[in-house]
Amino acid sequence: MEEDRVHWLRDNTLFDSLSVGVLGAIAAVIQVETVQESRHLILEDTPATDFYILRSGRLESSRTNQSMAATPVSLLPGSVFPLKELLLDQPIEQTVTTLSDCVLWKIPQQEFLQLVQQYPEISQTFSRQLAIALNQVSAQLIYERERQAALRPYLIPKVKRGIVGTSRYAVRHRQEIRKASGDSFRDRGTNRASVLIFGEPGLEKDNTAALIHFGSSDRHEPLIKVNCDTLQANGADLFGRVGGKPGLLEWLGTGSLMLNNLQDLNLELQKKLVTLLETGEYTPIAREGETPPAPRLCEARILMTSERVLPTLERKGLVGHVIKLSPVRVRKADIISQVEYYLSLLCRSRGVPKPTMTPEAIRRLQGYDFPGNLAELQAMVERAVIQLNGSNELTEEVFWATSPKSKRFRLNLLNGSPQLRQFLRSPWYPDRVNYGFTFSAFAIVVAVLMVGPQSRDQNIALNFFWAWWWLGILVAFPFVGRLWCSVCPFMIYGEVAQKLSLWLYPRKLLPWSRREAERWGGWFMFGMFTLILLWEELWDLENTAYLSGCLLLLITAGAVTFSLLFERRFWCRYLCPIGGMNGLFAKLSMTELRAQQGICSASCTTYQCYKGGPEKGEGQETNGCPLYSHPAQLEDNRDCVLCMTCLKACPHRSVELNLRPPGIELWTTHTPTYAEVCLLFLLFGAVFLHRLPDIEAILGRSLHLDHFGWHSGASVLVLFIPGAIALAAHQLMRLVNRTIQSSVKPRPFLELAYGYLPFVLGVNIAHYLQLGLTEAGRVIPVTFATFGLESSVNLPIFVAHPAVIAFLQSVTLIAAFLLSVILTQKIARQSFWTLLPQHLATVAIAAGMWQMLVGW
Repeated sequence: MEEDRVHWLRDNTLFDSLSVGVLGAIAAVIQVETVQESRHLILEDTPATDFYILRSGRLESSRTNQSMAATPVSLLPGSVFPLKELLLDQPIEQTVTTLSDCVLWKIPQQEFLQLVQQYPEISQTFSRQLAIALNQVSAQLIYERERQAALRPYLIPKVKRGIVGTSRYAVRHRQEIRKASGDSFRDRGTNRASVLIFGEPGLEKDNTAALIHFGSSDRHEPLIKVNCDTLQANGADLFGRVGGKPGLLEWLGTGSLMLNNLQDLNLELQKKLVTLLETGEYTPIAREGETPPAPRLCEARILMTSERVLPTLERKGLVGHVIKLSPVRVRKADIISQVEYYLSLLCRSRGVPKPTMTPEAIRRLQGYDFPGNLAELQAMVERAVIQLNGSNELTEEVFWATSPKSKRFRLNLLNGSPQLRQFLRSPWYPDRVNYGFTFSAFAIVVAVLMVGPQSRDQNIALNFFWAWWWLGILVAFPFVGRLWCSVCPFMIYGEVAQKLSLWLYPRKLLPWSRREAERWGGWFMFGMFTLILLWEELWDLENTAYLSGCLLLLITAGAVTFSLLFERRFWCRYLCPIGGMNGLFAKLSMTELRAQQGICSASCTTYQCYKGGPEKGEGQETNGCPLYSHPAQLEDNRDCVLCMTCLKACPHRSVELNLRPPGIELWTTHTPTYAEVCLLFLLFGAVFLHRLPDIEAILGRSLHLDHFGWHSGASVLVLFIPGAIALAAHQLMRLVNRTIQSSVKPRPFLELAYGYLPFVLGVNIAHYLQLGLTEAGRVIPVTFATFGLESSVNLPIFVAHPAVIAFLQSVTLIAAFLLSVILTQKIARQSFWTLLPQHLATVAIAAGMWQMLVGW
């Protein structure tokens, strides 16, 4: 019996190198034990009590400790355990369980340790086995270290994000990813289905490939991404060289290879890729003169991303799964979900509360096509979060996108004139001008209006206000836009009051309620301007100094009041009636302030031009844009007062002061509003209002203007004459096109109404030309009269001849009419005959204006 045991131990166990005497000693102390199926022989982390040799049956060794991965190993007859634990006096590392009825040879611990002490050969055999195992592990570690070093530059450790959204496109993409993930492990080898993911740039195709890999049974294998434009022309870094370093495919083993931007793959590599997908084999690159080696089996799964499908792959049907990702412009339903997701990530990483989005911001995002897709959307959200500046609301102003056509027909004046840049960045503009001159000059003007002579021919302040200022700013609009607002005395006093109040009573000013301001601010301006015009007409403000002074003080009071309540220039942006007029006419300007969006996107991280901040590079310390407008986001001159705060703050020279085609925004980036259109026609009607006596003479009937009630009714009526004519013409245009069943439908009145804007500006200039050219030149005698000075000599006056005035008014009206026709055509992009009723309405209004201003 013992002899049989000796022979069996020599033939089936690791004790084959022991002498016969030692084997006989072991066989002599063996105890036979039978154990039924599904019984634990030994338990991990317990002391070893017996030595076992499996005579027959099957066992399983596993580690069930939760801190380590379970690695079950089957034990066959001849296995010995727990040898290491007994010799080293360690707790048992593996739990051993019977998988079938087993016959075990058992040696109690004390007897086994006595045999080890008596026969050193047993320890030597264990040491040799341990050294062999250690060498194997060491070699495996060296290989794994080299493998990790080779794969590390290309390794993708995890998925960035899932497919966000609930649209049918998002649902379909998730289904396609799930299907491709489940098809990764068919027969483990050449049958592992390849995947091609294609779509426009910015759709995160590499992330979709990662979703497929990490959602499959290959998730514990490595995933590497290789950009096709970086591969060697012959593919040696991918396939390896004969006698040289292994290629990525060999290092990768059973992992997944992502070939990114497949459209950049050269023709030679395309052919090798076709062979790889057809046969599942590849050939290492041989040097010239060497015999090509035998093809090798590729165990890796091939995932490919591309901006288009390669015809070679499409014709041969080599790809197991083809997934086309939908661009953002067809997934508008998912935009809000995407933005919310990006906001959550960004705000969590920055440790700031997640803001809400206004409906206007949502509409701006949904109205944009995102040529850069998800990458552009994420960058836009990141910029918006940076610009938050403590606000809890994202408004449309902080979402701005690249407009590739916005740079056409532009000339940056700052590049051609360094002196202009230097002046606009200097303390002189506008601060020293404002606080050194305008602040005190305005106070003097108001004082003269209140206490000086009350008629225009004897009060220089009244003469300046009506004969110089109005004509001056109207003529300036086509050249410098809203420049007047940068030196506006109303807001200078508002800023002074704001600073003093914060010094006396430190507090946090109210943030702008943008939603309500955008909704009602325009109508407030319209209402205020209506009241000003009626006050001007009914109380003869042009010829009453103290009433003109009261008008200036009331507007200043509005600026001061809202500056004490709200941060920055809330009054200027949304409520000032003069600012509303300036913003409307500034659309026609040949100059604009903008920024280079590429520089802002790539280089700027602080957005100090918008938020304000300390000095950075050549950028100066500022409090940020007073109107909360980012220059790269600007699409309308209405929202810029040319204060040059952004130019001073920008450290990257991104801000530009451009020459451009006058009014180009009206047919490119313009967004019309009803309140602004109403203000436009109100300014149109203002000229009729100013010419009520002329209308009375033309009609040949008394309007009883000496009676306040009749005067009030006539004033309100004439204010709405131009708007009524324009609206009637548009209805006629719609009716005519409907009658002739034209396929071309007129554009909405809200858009076409802006075609009248040049004519509105022109008729106002023509009206004030008469006042300016007859009274502005009387400045010297009026100044003397204001201060009660008498001159013994006739003081010089400069008054234009009536024929000159009539000529200039005629030229202005004709030019304004032609520009309105051209602008209407540009806005509508329709034929002249389709828009003929509107052009005829302009002719009718122009004829009336000619009769009133020039005469026949």
